[in-house]
Amino acid sequence: MSTPAAPKSRYSMGSTKNLVLSLLAVLGMVLVLVLLVPRVDRVGGPPVDVHTQALEVKERSGWPIVEPAGLPEGWSPTSVRYVGVTGGFLTWHVGYQTPSGTFVAVEQTKDPNREWISAQTNRAPREGTVEVAGRTWEKFVRDNKVQNSLLSVPAQGSGELATLVTGTASFEDMATYIESLRPVQ
Repeated sequence: MSTPAAPKSRYSMGSTKNLVLSLLAVLGMVLVLVLLVPRVDRVGGPPVDVHTQALEVKERSGWPIVEPAGLPEGWSPTSVRYVGVTGGFLTWHVGYQTPSGTFVAVEQTKDPNREWISAQTNRAPREGTVEVAGRTWEKFVRDNKVQNSLLSVPAQGSGELATLVTGTASFEDMATYIESLRPVQ
């Protein structure tokens, strides 16, 4: 004796109305999840202690590195590190967010080659020089990626490090940042 087949559900018939109702149910569940999941504040983050890291790097490397001091209100540190980068050059890095929300960082290394400079400026073309804080800086501008860079390479044997200030900040903000750079004490 065969059992009668269960009747087909009206929802499995594939009507446009059923498709729309299913889509609304799924979108409703996604909306609930979006509302329940907490958002991470991208502006904030863990505090960055530039001075403590700078003291450690200066002691470890023996380099005459710099750090920003006395920046105007609204500037906030975002990153600090001492790592090997392009060509194996150890590089001291301190990044800040400007009051306008752009980014600027100082990168320092000893006797860099053109490969390091090219990589750190994102292969931007050199566009002359500019005077900031009593020094002549090479100016690099990469329009299609919005990256500005200022580079100061000391004379060989001076004991100074090459200093690159780079980021999405304007050259005016970069000048403010450069003027705040002080040797780590």
